[in-house]
Amino acid sequence: MTKSTNNKLRTLYVMETLLERSDEEHRVSTKQLIEMLERNGIYAERKTIYDDIESLKTWGMDILYTKEKPSGFYVGSRKFELPELKLLVDAVQASKFITAKKSIELIKKLESMTSTEEAKQLQRQVFIANRTKTVNESIYYNVDKIHDAILGDNKIRFTYYKWDLNKELVPRNDGKPFEVSPWALTWDDENYYMIAFDALSKTVKHYRVDKMQKIEILKETRDGEEVFKNFDMAIFAKNTFGMYGGKIDKVTMEFDNRLIGVVMDRFGTDVIIQKVDESHFRVRCDVRVSGQFYGWIAGLGPDVKIVHPESVVDGFREFVRGILDRY
Repeated sequence: MTKSTNNKLRTLYVMETLLERSDEEHRVSTKQLIEMLERNGIYAERKTIYDDIESLKTWGMDILYTKEKPSGFYVGSRKFELPELKLLVDAVQASKFITAKKSIELIKKLESMTSTEEAKQLQRQVFIANRTKTVNESIYYNVDKIHDAILGDNKIRFTYYKWDLNKELVPRNDGKPFEVSPWALTWDDENYYMIAFDALSKTVKHYRVDKMQKIEILKETRDGEEVFKNFDMAIFAKNTFGMYGGKIDKVTMEFDNRLIGVVMDRFGTDVIIQKVDESHFRVRCDVRVSGQFYGWIAGLGPDVKIVHPESVVDGFREFVRGILDRY
């Protein structure tokens, strides 16, 4: 490599070193930068280093200098601050739809977004081994294909799987492929779901992305435009329990006052609260009535009561009786 080529790379080496080795607590001195360049076969003087630093600052890098010992240069702000990276690492760890292998790969990439010293703080947060994770390594490609289909306004075809008693994934529907119109992707209860329109049943359905395989993008245009024209994903998530389907009913429920936080977390801050007495309040909202909804009500015990409609009250009674009959 010629001297002129080396000099062209010099500024890049300085940038790489500052990004990898420096932060507010760990500075890189001019002497260290000169020694680093020498190890890479590049001769530099102090003035040359200062010129490179100025070029990088003009380019947009936030490079600061402190005289406090240990004195030196460091990168002030980055695309991601350390607290933001910690949040992202937590999200990757908590995501069941990301495999253990891919989780580790992603976290390694997140670590490269900060200095090596600060990356150690991210490494101390990593607890992947015993977490429940999907085994479907193709989920990334699934998500990519679904997004392409949504952007291209196309239907998709795929094989859908379920677990059997041998702890193996086996195809649903006797292996016959599903054909639907994808409209959105959502993350709920630690899983990734595709929200789609099924033209055969003319209903909105959702599918676990990690249980989808052999996805094909079809040439046919999507169905369900009228249904999804005013579709609100936030409302859909609020009235769907555990992503289980069910008929939507406007349900009135009465709660003990101490459950106000639970209600707000579940139905959102815009839910209308009606005072019943000094100890109770009522809410009336759209709910997809399913076993998951009844299970949520049962889990809150005697501090909640379904008031209306009577069909949902009767459904809950049958749900509870069904459980008691097992004992």
